[in-house]
Amino acid sequence: MGFYPRKRARSVVPHTKSWAADGSEPKLQGFAGYKAGMTHAVVTDYRPHSTTSGQEVVMPVTVVETPPMTVCAVRLYEKTPYGKRTLTEVWASELPKKLAGRIPLPKKQDAEAKWKLVEDADVSDVRVLACTAPGAVTGVDSKTPEVMEIRVGGGDVAARVEFAKGLLGKETTINDTHHAGQMVDVQGVTKGYGFESRVVRFGTKLLTHKNSKHRRMIGTQGAWHPSFVQSTVPNDGQRGMHHRTEYNKRIIKMGEEGSEVTPKGGFLHYGEVRNPYILLHGSIPGPAKRLVKLRDAVRYTRGIDAEPSIEFISTGSKQGGRTQ
Repeated sequence: MGFYPRKRARSVVPHTKSWAADGSEPKLQGFAGYKAGMTHAVVTDYRPHSTTSGQEVVMPVTVVETPPMTVCAVRLYEKTPYGKRTLTEVWASELPKKLAGRIPLPKKQDAEAKWKLVEDADVSDVRVLACTAPGAVTGVDSKTPEVMEIRVGGGDVAARVEFAKGLLGKETTINDTHHAGQMVDVQGVTKGYGFESRVVRFGTKLLTHKNSKHRRMIGTQGAWHPSFVQSTVPNDGQRGMHHRTEYNKRIIKMGEEGSEVTPKGGFLHYGEVRNPYILLHGSIPGPAKRLVKLRDAVRYTRGIDAEPSIEFISTGSKQGGRTQ
């Protein structure tokens, strides 16, 4: 019941409801990439309380391709009795050509008047609208950019406004927002399986052979009162294609040359990594090609921030047979 409602995600672009606490310097608190696949690496175990701490262990790692993102607009919020409300948006004068295929773009704007409005207003939060560059990724079919909101954190509000103003219309890379050894939260949409039965969704027991007509049906839909089927009753419905957040994933490595991690023959259902990439410890939601969003960890308090020592990254073929 912790994952209810198990409904289909509205979009493959993850949405973020909360962000990490502010730091001392302004920075973007998130980034996006495309899941290429998984491999394994031999890493010196960085976890101090692990039974193999300090020893070389084989770790499963996920490769995420992270081409540069373009900051298209700055969105400023003001605080009201009903929560945050958009104060204004300032769009860049030059935008990626294919962005018009995703959202309607503003034709005219008085940027100076909008910035002047900000000076006299009580700004409570600063965020940017950034778009991805799928055209630079060979493994992703769609070349239309995806747009998402990323918070600017750190420092006071005035410093954040100036920082966002300096980013407007420019490209930003994964190195500007994260570093190797950092803990991040990964948000994505899981692999979809469509409409499934209650036996598959919840693992309910098959009825006995003496049951009338069906074995994969449920024994009861609940009590007579309340006189409706409660949400706690296992029933058929959507399985997969759910929005999920995985907390505390360590960035094992960040690199510029995708050939360092691309297996022989390329990743299954993806191909070769040609842009900057990151290696994450463990698995993340979604199939290959799926857009995933990274943000600063909101629950991590241990403070381990050193880059792990990597001895070997497997580039053996993932297409069957023996791998190296």
